[in-house]
Amino acid sequence: MSSFLGRLGGAAAARPWRTLLGWLLLLVTAAALALTVGGTPRDEFRVPGTHSQAGSDLLSERFPEMSGATARVVVHDRAGARVPAPVLAELAGRLGALRGSPTVEPAVFSPAGDTALLSLTYRIPVTAFKDSEGVDALREASKPVEEAGLQVEFGGQLPENFSAPSGSAEIIGIVAALFILVLSLGTVVSAGLPLIVAIAGLGLGSAVIYLLAAVTDISATAPTVASMVGLGVGIDYALLLVSRHVEGLRAGLTPQRAAAEATATAGSSVVVAGSTVLVSLFGLKLAGLATYASFGYATFAVVGAVMLASLTLVPALCALAGPRLLRRAERRGGRPAPEQAGPTRTERWAQLIGRRPAAAALVSLIVMLALAAPMLGMRTWPQDAGIQAESNTTRKAYDLVDAAYGPGANGPLLVAVDLRKVPAAGLADLAARLQADPGVLAVSPALLNQAGDAALVSVQPRTGPQDVRTQQLLDRMRSGLLPDGAEATGVVAVFADISDRLASRLWVVVPFVVVLSLILLTLLFRAPVIAVKAAAMNLLSVAAAYGVMTAVFQSETGAKLMGLPHSVPVSSWVPILMFTVLFGLSMDYEVFLLSRVREDWLATGDARGSVVRGLSATGRVISSAAAIMVAVFIGFAIDPDITVKMMGVGMAAAVLVDATIVRLVLVPATMTLLGRANWWLPAWLDRLLPELRIEHGGGPAPAPAERERVPA
Repeated sequence: MSSFLGRLGGAAAARPWRTLLGWLLLLVTAAALALTVGGTPRDEFRVPGTHSQAGSDLLSERFPEMSGATARVVVHDRAGARVPAPVLAELAGRLGALRGSPTVEPAVFSPAGDTALLSLTYRIPVTAFKDSEGVDALREASKPVEEAGLQVEFGGQLPENFSAPSGSAEIIGIVAALFILVLSLGTVVSAGLPLIVAIAGLGLGSAVIYLLAAVTDISATAPTVASMVGLGVGIDYALLLVSRHVEGLRAGLTPQRAAAEATATAGSSVVVAGSTVLVSLFGLKLAGLATYASFGYATFAVVGAVMLASLTLVPALCALAGPRLLRRAERRGGRPAPEQAGPTRTERWAQLIGRRPAAAALVSLIVMLALAAPMLGMRTWPQDAGIQAESNTTRKAYDLVDAAYGPGANGPLLVAVDLRKVPAAGLADLAARLQADPGVLAVSPALLNQAGDAALVSVQPRTGPQDVRTQQLLDRMRSGLLPDGAEATGVVAVFADISDRLASRLWVVVPFVVVLSLILLTLLFRAPVIAVKAAAMNLLSVAAAYGVMTAVFQSETGAKLMGLPHSVPVSSWVPILMFTVLFGLSMDYEVFLLSRVREDWLATGDARGSVVRGLSATGRVISSAAAIMVAVFIGFAIDPDITVKMMGVGMAAAVLVDATIVRLVLVPATMTLLGRANWWLPAWLDRLLPELRIEHGGGPAPAPAERERVPA
């Protein structure tokens, strides 16, 4: 692999303008296709095999006019006067004429009369609306009401399904990354190069996402999550290659030769690290939700694109930059910078850990477990409008409804009744049983379809959608209050089933991702002990991230620091998504370090010395890369979308502990304790494994018999 990558990097460096022109044509073509035939990311929550899906399917089959997208128009008089009924009647007429021929229920007034709620149910699904089409139509129909001096806000499935990306998170991440790159590499030219490469890969990957959205469902949040991951890894991969290229220049290599050497060595690490991210993303397919799997498709596209950009654009741009990648003092002198006398700080740190490996490993393990402890109290629930930014119309609508009608009005439970199984005469008894439950505030009269074989009953809980008591009410309804032939559905029921499904599938996804990563690392490094150790440390990093995220968002203080009105459960989307992405990202730094350690081990056969020298060679680059990644993720933590916000906080925490506690303490400590056992490989496995050399140059590998010899 290293030979092929070396030829690829050499070819790109030999013909840099052709490479740049090829990338320009690729980006223009991809963007043109995305704009002309690309689709629109949107969420469609189907949870096959659940009670809520059974109820939704019944409505789709027999009650189509009540099974499409939903929306709410909340009209409020800020002066406290009663909302005029004629104004609402005219508004209802305009809303009923919108695309999708929505059924508009009669306006429901608040007890004070200063708020009115109009509920719409379209005949088409939310996925039928492109971009902001549905919300724009609601705004246009409501303009006369606003011009009359009344406040109009929009809630429900249709408005909440649309979110316009602001791009501020990406900008913050790029600015922070540029600052760190300048400090790390020393020149603006070398600092700007990784950013150009990452942005090019991000542009290609984003275009691919919109092309995928034309043929399959892509979540509305998926492009933002993919951008967050792609920007971080793209800068990291390019930084690794540029750093190795600069090493070659300082060693006296020509720019073209240095580019080839960097792609052969560091490029191999990029391929391995990127492959672990891509392999981990396959785990999202096991989550059992098509929309959820789309996070994997989107992130896969962006990570693949930034890998391609790193392996081709970096050598081309490095060749064009020439000696300008070196610091000014090095360029003036015309010779490499003098070697530092004595060990570096990283070497001294590795030697310090090496003298007390057991104590260092124990202390760091205790710290990691303490960070992970809050995870035991994690509660999950999908996001809703109640935790969106206060400037968002869906949040304003949520707050108005909460104040005027009670918290449960924001999350009614819908009961779909099959009248072929439940007699119509039994609807009154069903309503009475539901009304008698202490968790129910109100039960609406049953609506019958035209054929008279299906009914819909709306139940308003006393508590809000995120309240655990609402979940308990749903459980009681399903366990005894509802007869056979009646199913609880609606947004709250669907979200509850999503939470249950994702919580149960987590224990399928985790072993799948871990086993795949173990196989990949064993194949590449031919060291099963190293693979198991890497997987264990990555699990620790993920657990610590879960703990930090739980402590931040499930406490009042932490939530308010993040701009939320109150503590919130962890979004159901986050745990599996974060695990798959973080497991791959944590492997990045492991691979960067282990590739250099293995390179030294193969050349010297010195198990402990190779750890010190490998950590010394990569410590600065890994620290810089991690700092960039943390900065990028913190930038996304300010995103108003709660899923993106939680991902940003959790991933920033994970990368921070991974690059400090894990990479600077646990790795050198455990590798020192294990010694030559790190590279143990049974003879039978040595014969079975293919020889995939990811190193470039170096001495011959120790013989299998020598690798099997483990110190006592």
